[in-house]
Amino acid sequence: MSQDNEYGAGQIQVLEGLEAVRKRPAMYIGSTDSRGLHHLVYEVVDNSIDEALAGYCDAIEVTLHEDGSVSVSDNGRGIPVDTHEQYDRPALEVIMTILHAGGKFDNKSYQVSGGLHGVGVSVVNALSKELEVEVKRDGALWRHRFELGEPLPDEFTRVRDLEPGEDTGTVIRFWPDGDIFETDEFEFKTLENRLRELAFLNSGVEITLTDERTEQSSTFLFEGGIREFVEYLDETKTSLHDDVIYYEDESDGIAVEIAMQATDELQGSVHAFANNINTREGGTHLTGFKTALTRVVNDYANSEGMLSDLDGENLRGEDVREGLTAVISIKHPDPQFEGQTKTKLGNSEVRGIVESVTHEKLGTYFEENPNVAQAIISKAVEAARARKAAKQAEELTRRKSALESTALPGKLADCQTRDPAESELFVVEGDSAGGSAKQGRDRKFQAILPLRGKILNVEKHRLDRILQNNEVRALITAIGAGIGDEFDIEDARYNRIILMTDADVDGAHIRTLLLTLLYRHMRPLIEAGYVYAAQPPLYRVRYRGNTYDAMNEEERDRIIEEKCNGNPTQVQRFKGLGEMNPDQLWETTMKPENRVLKRITIEDAAAADRMFNILMGDAVEPRKEFIKEHATEAEWVDI
Repeated sequence: MSQDNEYGAGQIQVLEGLEAVRKRPAMYIGSTDSRGLHHLVYEVVDNSIDEALAGYCDAIEVTLHEDGSVSVSDNGRGIPVDTHEQYDRPALEVIMTILHAGGKFDNKSYQVSGGLHGVGVSVVNALSKELEVEVKRDGALWRHRFELGEPLPDEFTRVRDLEPGEDTGTVIRFWPDGDIFETDEFEFKTLENRLRELAFLNSGVEITLTDERTEQSSTFLFEGGIREFVEYLDETKTSLHDDVIYYEDESDGIAVEIAMQATDELQGSVHAFANNINTREGGTHLTGFKTALTRVVNDYANSEGMLSDLDGENLRGEDVREGLTAVISIKHPDPQFEGQTKTKLGNSEVRGIVESVTHEKLGTYFEENPNVAQAIISKAVEAARARKAAKQAEELTRRKSALESTALPGKLADCQTRDPAESELFVVEGDSAGGSAKQGRDRKFQAILPLRGKILNVEKHRLDRILQNNEVRALITAIGAGIGDEFDIEDARYNRIILMTDADVDGAHIRTLLLTLLYRHMRPLIEAGYVYAAQPPLYRVRYRGNTYDAMNEEERDRIIEEKCNGNPTQVQRFKGLGEMNPDQLWETTMKPENRVLKRITIEDAAAADRMFNILMGDAVEPRKEFIKEHATEAEWVDI
């Protein structure tokens, strides 16, 4: 037997302490890209929020420093600094260096917490080049320092006595390890969205974000909590009733808080949180809310005789939720999440509790506010009529009827492989660019679908109208996973869907229309990381037989200065993809070794939902303001 093939006790590795985190960081923070980098901040902030939930903290400050570090400070009780008996080391050091060490396991120090695994701050320490902790408690200011997760000898010190009246609290400052993360650039907007969300979910807690690099700063304090959250989400929409519906209750130690408002929009927007964690994949709390909401609305509608036009048929959940904005927040002493990234709540008892609370509180609200109930039900009946009319139509306008044909669109040039993991679909603007892409592609794994003109703005139309659009139907059929409630990502024929549009205003508009369709009706594709935007170069520079491609003017000027001694032979500007011949398109935009792709992500569903409504909805003024504010920030909007 070859020595290379040996497998015995000598080949078994045991990763101790934080070594496991550094070896497999994605297991603990989800990824090592920008999302994972920002997750480090959230882990530290979550500890401060837990102090707020326990009633000991009402101010949190996050600062992005010019040297690439981030600091998070709070006015909570401060991390314990006394000696931990089991380890004979300061408790602060134990918390920072040992996984699953924390005060959140017995419900004594923290009744409710998001960080129940006890790995948060120790993981941040493990993935940082350096980390400093300052603690104010027990009458003194204490400081400790770590490098690559390890405590520095003699660095745990009592710095000074606290001044009379000086607050307690904790400051954690860390420098992410560039050898682990693909990027070390913290984005103000990404952090701002999450911190705003946390302030909405925790009324009375002031959260400040400061960026020393750009001198930007935002402070969030919402005494109205999730009621203000719904008002914020509906800022650009027309509501069907003035006041946000709000109710709360507690059962078996589980606190339920729900706010909602009906609007005249076609798209609903329901966001669920458990212990401040955005449960993007839903869970038992969301299921309980949806079930009870549909039942309460139908009970009231039937009692008032409002469903006579529906031939005795009840309203469906999708009818009731059309245009509804809702925020569901529960606080549970022992939540069961799926993994450390916590995207779905699994506690079975929560469904019944949320159902019961909603049935009682919302039912009472409808009885006391009949005008609001009738406005909500009238909108739902309208949605149901459209659904029934579409179903009865013989044309291929609904989900299954429009998509049940197994024939792929005639304009699709499919790839040879049938393995979705290897396949990628380029959605290309225009027949001209589509022709070049078809000739230049690698037929083995690259499929091309050219789209003619601009697809329908799905923000303004119901699904029956959307499915009448030929370009939309072609895209849905090509992807092969259905649409809306019937979408099944397991049926997707490609694991990479690449939007390839021109780098001009029309191209940006087409890309936004496509993203709106994917976000509203095929969101799992974005959540799974299957959706990308191609970034073709804008310029081609030639000099002495060499060719250089530039993504923007700045890069073009740098190439001319550094590569061409200021005197290029030729500078070509690509006005559109159609101007590139097949070889150029392959080399610059489609060849895996050369191309630049931007993965589309949904860092925060509520912020993305609000942005789509601003960009694609009916209200003109908010869109103008958004464009004025962000016109200089980016070439296109990344969700």
